[in-house]
Amino acid sequence: MHLSPRGRLAPLAALSLATAFGLTACSTGQTSSSGADASVAPVSGKVSITYLQKQGDQQYFVDEAAGAKAKAAELGADLKVVNLGNDANKTVSEVQAAIAQKSNGLIIVVPDPAVGPQVVRTARDAKAALLTSDDQVCATGPSPTECAAGDLVPRIGFSGQQMGQQVGQRAAEEFKKAGWNAADTRIISAWKQDVTVCGDRVKAARAAFDQAAPGVQDIDVATDNTPTGAQDKVAATITANAGVKHWVVWGCNDENVQGAVTALQNAGVSPDDIDGVGLGAYLACKDWTSGKPSGMKAALFINGKDVGALSVQTMYDKLKNGKDFPKEAFAPTKMVDAATWQSAGVSCS
Repeated sequence: MHLSPRGRLAPLAALSLATAFGLTACSTGQTSSSGADASVAPVSGKVSITYLQKQGDQQYFVDEAAGAKAKAAELGADLKVVNLGNDANKTVSEVQAAIAQKSNGLIIVVPDPAVGPQVVRTARDAKAALLTSDDQVCATGPSPTECAAGDLVPRIGFSGQQMGQQVGQRAAEEFKKAGWNAADTRIISAWKQDVTVCGDRVKAARAAFDQAAPGVQDIDVATDNTPTGAQDKVAATITANAGVKHWVVWGCNDENVQGAVTALQNAGVSPDDIDGVGLGAYLACKDWTSGKPSGMKAALFINGKDVGALSVQTMYDKLKNGKDFPKEAFAPTKMVDAATWQSAGVSCS
């Protein structure tokens, strides 16, 4: 998942807890009128929502769509889910199509944050409510990291800082348990570097790891957030670092970690010398079901169903009850491994 601080996400400890519709989500407690929702009129009849997702065939987003559909059915709302793939141009045309089809509210995961201003403008002109899930969008520019706080579109997802911290802590635990030393170990941080939530995650992972196990050199690997993209880039990294014995791996999502672990194992690195910690668990679990040794030691389970349901509930509350969007609301996460992923409810299809 790539699954993109929009400034900076506040630490979870600073967030208030909110219980909504059977899901526990963490929220700043602040509300926002950004994201084209200031002039949205309440809906008196049936609510119509369009959920537009990048990479809609990725397992995380499949789960997210399922959670959204279940929540919409519970609320009696109409919901259409659109797979944008990685096509920024399709994003704009599908937003226009949703508005033409009289959707009252749009929930979007953009393939490219650069289309954010056009999406916001289109929604605002149509007086349609706009909410993002997972990745951040700026109303006034292409880069959420350079966006004024008031121009960030309200977002439902996960705390990048919290997720990265959990990944870094678990990676450090595995590193120390293996008895490795810093001199012959390297960290691979793999992520798509123009996606801001990815930057949040890997920076927080590094900080948490350094606090627990300082001194290991980090290698940043720019990828496209896909397994094959990560595998290709990490293969070149391995060649350039032939003397390294042990590898710690994390990234923006399971795709990056799986690709990196595959590249390392294809290069002859033993799973015992790989400390991979995924983010998502929907691909990591496939390594664990095989029964074969794997460098994927753990993964942070992020449940797309929770985010999809929370997004639809938040949009419905805005459209039907006039409730302001929170600036951000976060769903819970849980670290899993080969022994615990099934009991945690990870979907591994």
